[in-house]
Amino acid sequence: MSSVFNLLQRHGGLDEDDREWLGLLTADWQLLADLATADLVLWVRDPEEGFVAVGQVRPSGAPTLFYRDLIGQPVREQWEAQVLRACEQGRTVRSTEPDWFDEIPAQLTVTPIYSTRRVNGGRERSANPIAILTRHTNLAGARQLTRQEVTFRECSEDLFDMIEAGEFPDPDAPEFSRRGAPRAHDGLIRLNQEGIVTFASANALSAMNKLGFGGELEGEALVDVAAMLVDDKRHVTVDEALPLVVTGRAPWMTDVDARGVTVTLRAIPLRRGSERLGAIVLCRDTTDVRHQQQELITKDATIREIHHRVKNNLQTVAALLRIQARRARSDEAREALLQAMRRVSSIAVVHDTLSGGFSQSVEFDEVFLRVMKLATEVASGEGGQRIRPELQGTFGAVPSEYATPLALALTELVTNAVEHGFDAGATGGRVIVRVDRDDEFLDISVIDNGRGMVAGSLGNGLGTQIVRTLVEGELGGTIDWNSTSDGTSVDIRVPKRWGVTTTS
Repeated sequence: MSSVFNLLQRHGGLDEDDREWLGLLTADWQLLADLATADLVLWVRDPEEGFVAVGQVRPSGAPTLFYRDLIGQPVREQWEAQVLRACEQGRTVRSTEPDWFDEIPAQLTVTPIYSTRRVNGGRERSANPIAILTRHTNLAGARQLTRQEVTFRECSEDLFDMIEAGEFPDPDAPEFSRRGAPRAHDGLIRLNQEGIVTFASANALSAMNKLGFGGELEGEALVDVAAMLVDDKRHVTVDEALPLVVTGRAPWMTDVDARGVTVTLRAIPLRRGSERLGAIVLCRDTTDVRHQQQELITKDATIREIHHRVKNNLQTVAALLRIQARRARSDEAREALLQAMRRVSSIAVVHDTLSGGFSQSVEFDEVFLRVMKLATEVASGEGGQRIRPELQGTFGAVPSEYATPLALALTELVTNAVEHGFDAGATGGRVIVRVDRDDEFLDISVIDNGRGMVAGSLGNGLGTQIVRTLVEGELGGTIDWNSTSDGTSVDIRVPKRWGVTTTS
């Protein structure tokens, strides 16, 4: 399914600011759907196709009306009149009769979405709606609403009024991760203009009880409740954002730690123009999440320490091999030890780069440039050659599990090109690693301008076996050695079935 961002680019002709506004709205619209207990559909006006659905969200605590996605579809004929009226009049339109969908009665509410932009130090609402938001409330099995459901609906109406006024979402609100953020059913507290609690859901009251508050929240000033909780500094940890959150005056989120329990609070101020209506404060017991985060931090530190020790050990092994090579009396033994040293050094460089982060892919150009320079310098040092390495093209991002075999294979080829392609003391030599890529393959050529290959000289030495195993076995690719008029070319083709992602 196409993302909202991609569909907004394809339809509607909106500029970047309006697309960003709708992105902020859809980041929070699961809350809107849960409070309204309704399906929400986002529509933009395409110059050729009319209104097209670019986003949809279902309520998490109520039956959905749409069991199939509407995304990418034009507005249905039965909704078109209300959508056009809301767009032209610039105000919310509600259906006066049940709207039937697949034999299920529903109420249709259409809200125009306005954005605001900074003008002369303030914010100015857009002249026309930038999109339309339809709300589809399932009326099947209608019954008397509970007090919590009534409060949720009232909160949703306030938020939809703010959407129409261009006051929600708040573009100046601090960014925070939606993962683990409180949701409506985790716990909701409604504050009036004075910051007095007018409603607290059962889950919200339970969260406050865990922090040490044993009374009833309703009728209390939430800031006084928070002050009582933080009075004992030995058991409670808070941050400076807490006063702004518990008074509902800023759209911030904060954590309160007390008695081994962590509760996350998020405030959503409610207003109508310059008038302050109060606030919604969402709360969630995130103790388990906090413990998991702490465990991950500890594991992260442990893994980094292990990586550091592995790198040091590899460098130690390479140094020992270099020392042993200097003491070797046999030229054959010295060469074998130096080759082993180069391979270990290459592994150390690749490991050091990969262990710098825990992403699933690595920018391979950064890795290989370091390895190629090291391999060329070490190999040239033994024969006194002056060889210049060069990388043409870019590899892009390569999955971490394939970066090591690819780097080792190319390092072996560069080393062989320097050692066996040029005479001792040669100058002006070049080893070029050329990269071409498309949607299916990564084509790599290692080219040198040395003396070339003698026909039938390709043997089955350890280096050749290593390269074949890495390319054909681990990367699932092919490799060919060719003698050219100017030297030697080794051509590798690796299929992208293993998931290389590229960057331009």
